[in-house]
Amino acid sequence: MRVSVHQFAVGEDKAANLERIAEGVRAAAAAGSRLAVFPEGSMARFWTGAEAIRAAAEPLDGPFTTRLRALSREHGIAIVAGMHRPDDGGGAGRVLNTSVAVDGGELLASYTKMHLYDALGFRESDNVTPGGPDAVTFTLDGTVVGLSTCYDLRFPELYRRLADAGAELVAVSAAWVAGPYKEDHWTTLLRARAIENTVYVAGSGEVSPANCGRSTLVDPFGVVLAGLGETPGWAMAEVDRERLAEVRAKLPSLRHRRFTVAPDRPDR
Repeated sequence: MRVSVHQFAVGEDKAANLERIAEGVRAAAAAGSRLAVFPEGSMARFWTGAEAIRAAAEPLDGPFTTRLRALSREHGIAIVAGMHRPDDGGGAGRVLNTSVAVDGGELLASYTKMHLYDALGFRESDNVTPGGPDAVTFTLDGTVVGLSTCYDLRFPELYRRLADAGAELVAVSAAWVAGPYKEDHWTTLLRARAIENTVYVAGSGEVSPANCGRSTLVDPFGVVLAGLGETPGWAMAEVDRERLAEVRAKLPSLRHRRFTVAPDRPDR
């Protein structure tokens, strides 16, 4: 199964962002990609401000996801992309940072980011309600795909939960903020999550003056299969379940572990 990772600069115009996604979907599908992974908050600019994000937020059956579903049906490709949803559960005007997975015109899964970026001078939780605690997966052509978002990458427990749920590939939609050492953190953690769980990892990062891009595909042995730099574009690589089985047979670390991972602090 071919998987592509995409990056672009997300703007305030949702229609323009959807057109950038559509361009990437068309190109990747024509090249044989079966799954296209797009950045966190692809629907609208991520750091525009609280009021703009709340105004842009849509339900899962809103125009953004409806268009993604249509693209997936038209081009025969599954799509993972980030959006913001209204928090209808009493979040005091906050939103939910959500990744959706669609294929064949249908919504396969949605995941609400559980680790919010309250670090390095940012306070995502001022405007966003965390999700959790359950890991979210979907199955595509026999491959189990897990969903995660940006800052989640720093929390190996989630990826172990995804591996326990059967994940063979994990899609990471991100808007990884640029800064000293941050690019190295992104690429190192993508490889670490792949190696320690013997899974493929497909990381899509927004590219902009604020975000570092560097979308990357990593195999279960930590080999970087494809990647991008600091300009818009997309890259593609093969996800091979035989390769996955081979790595897990040679390196059965999941069987050798001595600890389990369970959800903690559900109030966060």
